Amino acid sequence: MKSKRKIITIDEEKCNGCGLCVSACAEGALQIVDGKARLVSETYCDGLGACIGDCPQGAIILTEREAQAFDEKAVAAHLAKPAAVLPCGCPGSTVQTIAPLGIQEAPSKTAPSRLTNWPVQLMLVPTNAPYLRDADLVVAADCVPCACGDFHERFVRGRVLIIACPKLDDSAYYVEKLTEMFQNNPIRSLVVPFMEVPCCSGLVRIIQAALQNSGKTLPLRFVKIAANGRILDDIQIP
Repeated sequence: MKSKRKIITIDEEKCNGCGLCVSACAEGALQIVDGKARLVSETYCDGLGACIGDCPQGAIILTEREAQAFDEKAVAAHLAKPAAVLPCGCPGSTVQTIAPLGIQEAPSKTAPSRLTNWPVQLMLVPTNAPYLRDADLVVAADCVPCACGDFHERFVRGRVLIIACPKLDDSAYYVEKLTEMFQNNPIRSLVVPFMEVPCCSGLVRIIQAALQNSGKTLPLRFVKIAANGRILDDIQIP
């Protein structure tokens, strides 16, 4: 039943689809649809306007109008569903399942991609991304694909890929994020390719800490790669 109350209104002409309002809305009332912010449901909007200050275009305002009442139970059920897109709403970070090119479809003399998920950067991957469920996961140092010429065939084929840099990224944050990822998803196995340079061993420590914090055990491989692509160590941990 509708009644007059405060609720957001979005000016689509001003909205540039940046998605900052989506991140600011704790109730998940906003999504980016066709490049514009949209109100998913009036029942999800509490009318407090937390999203307004995050809109750089001034495209969101609070208005008093006829609208469905805010429903906390509906919000809780909505937030419990797996996310279809990242909160940022950025088109480049949209969660996707990819159908890799077949050998016949790949460009001439080019090996086909084996990538089946997007995004791949750990900073951008949601901890509840649908492709993480029952995944054979590979968490690779982001320099490994540059050194390993057969990276897709050796590591990506049949697996979900995540990349990270243990030197330039926030390691403490990655431990927390991977801990949540391991806790929330029935991951079947994990392969961790990393470079021979000393700083890259930080990825091993990140993975070990996250697994310990999560209380999970799973089949695990650590693979050390030389700068010329040679496999230096391949350690299987049952």
